[in-house]
Amino acid sequence: MSDEEDTLVKTRHAFEDLCRALNMDEESSNRAWRSYENISKNYTLEGSDLHWLACALYVACRSSVPTIGKGTAEGNYVSLTRILRSSQQSLIEFFNKMKKWQDMANLPIEFQQSTEKLERNFTVTSVIFKKYVPLFKDIFKAPTDELPRVHRGRKQRRHPCTVTEVFNFCWILFIHAKGNFPMISDDLVNSYHLLLCALDLVYCNALLCSGRKDLLNPAFKGLPEDFNSKEYKPGPGSLCFIEQLCELHDGLVLEAKGAKEHFWKPFIKKLFERKVLKGKEDTLTGFLEPVNFGDSLASLNRVYEEHVLSSGSLDERVFLGEAAREDVGTPGPCFCEGIENQEQPSNYMTASALKVCTPLTGRRYVPESSVGTPVSMAMQSVGRLHTLLTGFKYRPSPRLRDVFRSCVRDPSESIAARLKDMSEIFLHNYEGTGEESKNLARDVAVKYFCLAEALYYKSLEVIINQEKKRLGDVDLSGILEQDVFHRSLIACCLEIVIFSYRPPGEFPRVLQIFDLPAYYFYKVIEVLVRAEEGLFREVVKHLNHVEEQVLESLAWRGNSPLWESIREAKNCVPACQEVMPPQHLEGGSGSPTHTPNKTEFSSKTSGKGVSPSPASLHDRYSSPPTGTACRRLFVDGDTASEPAQSVKIAQPSLVSTISAGQTVVTMATATVTANNGQTVTIPVQGIANESGGITFIPVQVSVTGQGGGALPTLSAQALTGTLTATHAGPVQNNLSPAKPDKKSPQQGTPTKRAQKTGSLCLFFRKVYHLASVRLRDLCAKLDISADLRRKIWTCFEYSLVHCTDLMMDRHLDQLLMCAVYVMTKVTKEDKSFQNIMKCYRSQPQASSSECVDLWEEKTAFRNR
Repeated sequence: MSDEEDTLVKTRHAFEDLCRALNMDEESSNRAWRSYENISKNYTLEGSDLHWLACALYVACRSSVPTIGKGTAEGNYVSLTRILRSSQQSLIEFFNKMKKWQDMANLPIEFQQSTEKLERNFTVTSVIFKKYVPLFKDIFKAPTDELPRVHRGRKQRRHPCTVTEVFNFCWILFIHAKGNFPMISDDLVNSYHLLLCALDLVYCNALLCSGRKDLLNPAFKGLPEDFNSKEYKPGPGSLCFIEQLCELHDGLVLEAKGAKEHFWKPFIKKLFERKVLKGKEDTLTGFLEPVNFGDSLASLNRVYEEHVLSSGSLDERVFLGEAAREDVGTPGPCFCEGIENQEQPSNYMTASALKVCTPLTGRRYVPESSVGTPVSMAMQSVGRLHTLLTGFKYRPSPRLRDVFRSCVRDPSESIAARLKDMSEIFLHNYEGTGEESKNLARDVAVKYFCLAEALYYKSLEVIINQEKKRLGDVDLSGILEQDVFHRSLIACCLEIVIFSYRPPGEFPRVLQIFDLPAYYFYKVIEVLVRAEEGLFREVVKHLNHVEEQVLESLAWRGNSPLWESIREAKNCVPACQEVMPPQHLEGGSGSPTHTPNKTEFSSKTSGKGVSPSPASLHDRYSSPPTGTACRRLFVDGDTASEPAQSVKIAQPSLVSTISAGQTVVTMATATVTANNGQTVTIPVQGIANESGGITFIPVQVSVTGQGGGALPTLSAQALTGTLTATHAGPVQNNLSPAKPDKKSPQQGTPTKRAQKTGSLCLFFRKVYHLASVRLRDLCAKLDISADLRRKIWTCFEYSLVHCTDLMMDRHLDQLLMCAVYVMTKVTKEDKSFQNIMKCYRSQPQASSSECVDLWEEKTAFRNR
């Protein structure tokens, strides 16, 4: 038996032991083993085989749906927590491996989304547990301060609850409530306020529970003034300390009261009705009394465990166990540095699930050290949103109505109808399962859309005022009748609201809900950010990331309107020099510099003034101008019309040696004919150097008028500007005819290429900037020289301009990595494809799926 077969046999035995420990059914077990065998043949699985088998078992368990008495369950009732403990794998390790397993197994997108939601729920719980510990200590006594319990006989089992038992009870009550509301289980803001509601309820019960002052922290600032006196008695009526908790611990009073009224109270009432909690049902109290507490805690544990097994959720009681540190795991540097109680196991959360990564294009503006905790950021974001909308209703302001009425065609009715239609679509897509869940989900969806509607009207007013300043006193009916603009603006406002409540948002789900093309949607992002000065920094950073997602992949999908725009432009994709402002081009290479262009809205996060964007709404949403064609150098009969003159370019014809090591190259000749009959004949010549470049030399040209009289002599350098050619790709056309300086006819002035404008050109301008930033970072990590980087850029740009179909249903980063790989091979640089992908993965936007797809394509190509 070979070593490979021997290893497989040992792995099989370990897998069978794992299945027996889990009491796994035969069908799920066989499915998991077949999946493992198939993937291990095609991929190298690093690390413990048992950990990969646990991933296969989890997939098999979630795919099995047996029929039970009350309907169907999502799985075979095998707990994920048991799978991980039996395979000796932490949660963090599981989520990291599961992402890779999903890519290798090519699992359905629905399954991947459910796993992402599971990880996100876990991360939200991790963040909240981190806040729960100091919160509990602020209100109650620390569990370490309580005296050991005196041993009691069997007849004295019903003893008063301890602080540790209250700590566990309050946490289980919270996670059970959170798990029963799918709409808010991954909503950080509402989940945190549910925790405050749980603490408020338990705290009030402790005050009313036979004077259990021994449970409470006497230093808590929210206690009644006479609490420490012997005569203290709770006043009549229900107690509520939710406002004090919000003021002391980053809560939002309005949000907390809404969560308490819409989610918490109905849920607790149901627990009393089902006798899960025992006590006074009318006042929701009494469950901490010795006669009720033991049964209440046992029943709560039972119903929560049933929910975990039936829904396939994670058992979040794991944070209370003694082995919490091993069960949760360590993902690396925690995102929430500087928070109290650093020794708690929730320190080891998966930071990526809630962290809003700063894109490479925005690193210069947002220092990572300024990032706060996820809870504080979410509260600030929602708080800033509420402040931003203070005084604004879900309807147009009187000023905006006046603008509508001033138009030739009043758009008020069409705008209101569009909002109503989009609202119904959004509410329908946010419905839950079951009657009660539907109602709760609808409540959340209504709140989200109402906030988005108020933000839409506010932003629309600012945007219209900016357009009026730009265009003057003109009729704005054309702008206000742009359906795709309004739908994009509404969707963008909704994305801001959703992100504020549940970072890092759900993009591109909002595009899927409204069937909105990403190519249209991205155009409104910069417009909205410039209009709304009060947006929280993390929101702006998120929108920057959203725009990058569109530029890198979403806009390149096969059904994208981008391809129609390219066809309307006669399949002519503009080159970098045609769309990028000259001051942002690197000299001689034709690639953008690292300095962001003026339209890069990330600069807003720096707090400095930003110059107005040069593109108006009309420019952003207009089609490419008809008749647009790329000017190609060195092609017979190619004529470009310019005002008052024309240029004719002939084929290159001469290469003559003049001395050893030097060659004069006549690249082309050009004839310029002005309206007045004046003609200019230009031989474009230069000296080819050893590096492959061409140094252009001044060439005297003859200029004649209609009468044949000689005109002042000009140099070819003055008329052509700077033109640099390299052997790595096609020569870029920088030929731009210009008139001589009237003040100094003997001295020519280099001219700048006329920058192309329009919707398509703006898109490619942003694409080139994004690609240049990522390429520079990748080359720096690979230790690639500036000269080779320019050649890589030429290869990349040529592919994008002349082989645009390569990008269909692909990712921009794939084209960049291929350009790096190809040019390093051509120039004999030692850069392996694995090393290129390794450096790429360190970029904030990197996706393992893009690497997997690219590697599979490369392998398939080599095997042909």
